[in-house]
Amino acid sequence: MKKVVLGTLLIALAGSTAAFAQGGAATGAATGAVGGAIVGGPAGAAVGATVGAVAGGIADDSRPRLRTYVTGQRHHSYRYENDLRVGADLPSSGVTYYEVPREYGVTKYRYTVVNDRTVLVDPGTHRIVEIID
Repeated sequence: MKKVVLGTLLIALAGSTAAFAQGGAATGAATGAVGGAIVGGPAGAAVGATVGAVAGGIADDSRPRLRTYVTGQRHHSYRYENDLRVGADLPSSGVTYYEVPREYGVTKYRYTVVNDRTVLVDPGTHRIVEIID
């Protein structure tokens, strides 16, 4: 019973931090696999890796394509005076948020350009969840 409770807690923590992972899908997959293995052994590790990869943001191999896409859009770069980092909250006004094209598989987030860097943002909180470049 303790193992199940501990595993559930670790998965919950992994899920909440995977969205803020800088490493994208690879980091999310690794975190999910560890949490899943604690609860369900090898089968749990496989399921956890899949869930973690989805929660991790833009897949590592798609990041260069997204950077090229965003550069081609020529969006205005918002000047952010604070430390640009995952977890930072952007203002709700003055920043323009754009939908991520479906081909990148991350439809729940928006992107914007801050200090000439592409970032993924949670549209409900305006919190940075991933810095693409």
